[in-house]
Amino acid sequence: MNSDAFPRLILGSGSPRRLELLAQLGIVPDAVRPPDIDEDPLRGELPRPYCARIARAKAEVVEACDDDVVLCADTTVALGRRILGKAADAGEAAEFLLALSGRRHRVVTSVAVRRGGRIWQKDVESAVKMKRLSDIELNAYLATNDWMGKAGAYGIQGPAGALIPWISGSFTGIVGLPLAETAALLQTAGYPVYRSGS
Repeated sequence: MNSDAFPRLILGSGSPRRLELLAQLGIVPDAVRPPDIDEDPLRGELPRPYCARIARAKAEVVEACDDDVVLCADTTVALGRRILGKAADAGEAAEFLLALSGRRHRVVTSVAVRRGGRIWQKDVESAVKMKRLSDIELNAYLATNDWMGKAGAYGIQGPAGALIPWISGSFTGIVGLPLAETAALLQTAGYPVYRSGS
C-alpha cells in the first residue's frame, strides 16, 4: 500500500481470525498491536453494553499517530443475561458448552474504528443455535483444543461448525469481525476499502 496516498491501518487485535477476515477484503494491516486492557465485566453489566465498552476501550488505548486508522473489535457470547468469555481451562469450556447445548444464544461483536480524536462504532448481534451435545461430541470437541482463546469456548469456523445447525445474522460477525459493517466504518474514517490497484 502506498502510505503517501492512504492512512496506515493499525489492527488492535491479536486474533488470527480477524487478520484472515480482513484479508477477505484485500486488507493487510500496516501494524498489529493487541491492546492490554482489563476485560472483566462490571457488576451486573449486560452482554451488549459490555461488548461495546470493551471494543471502545481497546480502540482508545492502541498507540497510533493522529492520521492512522485504528481498528478494534470485541466478540461476546451471551446466554440470556450471562456473558460467556474465554474459558480458563477445559473444565470451564465444558461448562460453557453444556450450558449452550441444545439452546439458542446470541453472539455480539462490537467494532470500533478510531482516527484522530474520533471513534466510530457499530454493534452486530447474531443468533446461534447449538445442537444438543452428546458426551462423545463434547469430549471430542474439547480434545481438539479449538475452544482455547474463544468467547463461549467455541469457534464456528472450526470443528465446532458441525455443532451449529442454525444461525441468523452475520457469519463473519460470529467469527469475530462483521465484514460489511467493518468496511463501512473504515470508509467513514477515510480508509479506502475498495480501491483500484490494491
